[in-house]
Amino acid sequence: MAKLPTVYDVAERSNVSIATVSRVLRSPDAVREQTRERVLEAVRYLGYVPSGNARALAARRTNVIGLFFPGHDDLDATEILTPGSSGEVPIVVDDGSVAQQSENLYFDEVLRGAEIEAWRHGLALMVAAGRGASREALVNDIAGRVDGLAVLARTVPDELLAHVARRIPVVVLAGSQRDDGFDHVSASNGPGMRTLASHVFETHGVRDPIYIAGPTDSPDDAERREGFREALRAAGIAEDAVTLERGDFTREGGRAIAERLVERGALGRETPGAATGTRPPGVRAVICSNDQTALGVLDVLEARGIRVPHDVLVTGFDGITAGAHSRPRLTTVHQPMVELGRAAVHAITARLDDPTLGPQSLTLPVSVVLRDSCP
Repeated sequence: MAKLPTVYDVAERSNVSIATVSRVLRSPDAVREQTRERVLEAVRYLGYVPSGNARALAARRTNVIGLFFPGHDDLDATEILTPGSSGEVPIVVDDGSVAQQSENLYFDEVLRGAEIEAWRHGLALMVAAGRGASREALVNDIAGRVDGLAVLARTVPDELLAHVARRIPVVVLAGSQRDDGFDHVSASNGPGMRTLASHVFETHGVRDPIYIAGPTDSPDDAERREGFREALRAAGIAEDAVTLERGDFTREGGRAIAERLVERGALGRETPGAATGTRPPGVRAVICSNDQTALGVLDVLEARGIRVPHDVLVTGFDGITAGAHSRPRLTTVHQPMVELGRAAVHAITARLDDPTLGPQSLTLPVSVVLRDSCP
């Protein structure tokens, strides 16, 4: 491999100092046109590309932001796809048993927002989603490679985050905001769920809702469930009238819960007026703590011939794109997932620019989106 050209080669060919080469590449308008063109001609001729590592070393920065979402990827790290020997392409008939890659659409949107904001600031993004390694080793490893770190709430112990925050800015994504000294960026989970559940109770007269919560370690689930309880109290509905199920925020988990509910007779019972196409006052409602769970419930109800919204109302939370194209289209609480990622990176860059800033907390607004599953 040929030796890569350096800034010294450019300076020698254009007969200027390396400081002038640096100014041309960083602030071309600050250099006389004749000199600028001579340097740029040398850059083009030599095929010189500035070294990001060298710039980072000089500035004592990596120009990389870390995003820590451990364990959200369900792919087996030991699985390797091997090429076929014959070149033939198989045809697979999907009867519902074909394994599908897990959908992590919330993380996808947050990641997209973080990438956008990092790009705007001329930074790269490093994502840690590893499995198997110890949490402390993984956090310390990524923290040593980046200028700032955004982590999902409850995925890293506070004492470990405090250790990392002594070296680099730390931002906690999602979950409740606490007086822990870290920057926080979250969405308005509780008020969002309270508004949605109140619509279900007040508009549709539901008095015995089914609530499918998320996993106990979810950073957002506790806030959403508290918002649901507030709506119950406002509507005068006792908590023991609620059928509570615990899900895992996946579509598959939603399907499994819905199948159990149907088998128990909690869904799909005969209701007066259903045949006329009008919703009866006693219609059931399944209020889900996220969209993927709700989509799994819709899958089962459609397969069982249970009509939504005539027999059962279904709602979600997040506002992922799939909910706008489901059958029927899913009523949900839309949270600004892309903006969460952008706000996290922005908080890091703000602290890099001014390390004296006190802890910042930002709660982004949400909106209830009414669609066909619960108009």
